Amino acid sequence: MKNFAKSTILKFDDAFEIVMDSARRLGTERVEIDRALNRVLAEDVISDIDIPPFNKSAMDGFACRRADLANELTIIETIPAGSLPEKTIGPNQCAKIMTGAVVPEGADCVIMVEYTESMGDNKIRFTSKDTEDNIRLKGEDIKKGDVVLRAGCKISAQHIAVLASLGCTKPLVALQPRVGIIATGGELVEPDQKPAACQIRNSNGLQLAAQVASAAAIATNYGIAADTQVAIDGMLKKAIAENDVVILSGGVSMGDYDLVRGILRKNNVRLLFEKVAVKPGRPTVFGVSNEGGRNPVFCFGLPGNPVSTFIVFELLVKPFLFKMMGHNFKPNVTHRQLERTITRKKTERDSWLPVVFAGNDKVASIEYHGSAHINALSEADGLLCIPAGVAEIKEGTTVAVRQI
Repeated sequence: MKNFAKSTILKFDDAFEIVMDSARRLGTERVEIDRALNRVLAEDVISDIDIPPFNKSAMDGFACRRADLANELTIIETIPAGSLPEKTIGPNQCAKIMTGAVVPEGADCVIMVEYTESMGDNKIRFTSKDTEDNIRLKGEDIKKGDVVLRAGCKISAQHIAVLASLGCTKPLVALQPRVGIIATGGELVEPDQKPAACQIRNSNGLQLAAQVASAAAIATNYGIAADTQVAIDGMLKKAIAENDVVILSGGVSMGDYDLVRGILRKNNVRLLFEKVAVKPGRPTVFGVSNEGGRNPVFCFGLPGNPVSTFIVFELLVKPFLFKMMGHNFKPNVTHRQLERTITRKKTERDSWLPVVFAGNDKVASIEYHGSAHINALSEADGLLCIPAGVAEIKEGTTVAVRQI
């Protein structure tokens, strides 16, 4: 693994590469299908049958021969879904058939009920000029032996339906990373407490736990560690012993009480970088612990301001957690025209700004007071990146928006 001197400010792409190259797989387990939502498949899923498993009627109607559409047709049987046909369709014959039922031999189309007229004496005639086949052919969706879902797929509701249709009721999935969360800061109190004049409520702990859950991992919120060696060290040791990943928020800058980096080193966490050229989020720290020869535990030190914490998690931690499960995470990105010009004075870092979708497929910046202004994110539709070296993006420019 690469590591850099603490004075080095990495480009974001370099930091991202280091983080992603560090990811390790955790193993696999089988879960019941009703517990598989948002898990990551650990093996290809192969179909054991053709789907549809038979030629199937696509609608309610009459199965017949296309060559006989101009003639009166005699109904020789009724075929409900779930029953096999008993007869073969011959010249000028048809079978009344329900949606999803097996199409009888001899028939090559199904005419819709709406385009037929009863002639009495168990006969009908076709009243339209032509018809689609209205038959879903055996194996036209999936053939036996096809790879239907691939390892690395994050299971969503539609994948649950596919798994069920294939009889895969206990899919093999990647183990979920266990993630310990520690908020540092002597000014913090828990959300259920009334802050004193010099205090604020701890929003980072619950925010990070929610973000971890959104990344299909398992969060343990250890609460608040005061800005002391003893408090942070004790909580960090416990978190490293119990988790695959530890996230600390706060205490990573250059102040007298920013102790996290030093305490990580004392706990044999090798820091691979300590600064990233991104705004907000420059004092982001990443390292790995191999204490006692055990499996590595990865540690992220994130800035304490909640917007910084949120953005760095989305940019670095979320794709890392998914990679530990074998999933290649791709954020939802949309492209829209900028409604108003955006300018800035300092251009040495990539800068991420909250934006909202405006009318006419445009996007606009919103009131934003900086990395402590978490309410700006709650009103935002996405994040816009102004790349390093760019001072202005003009009105009308098509920009990429990372949706949140």
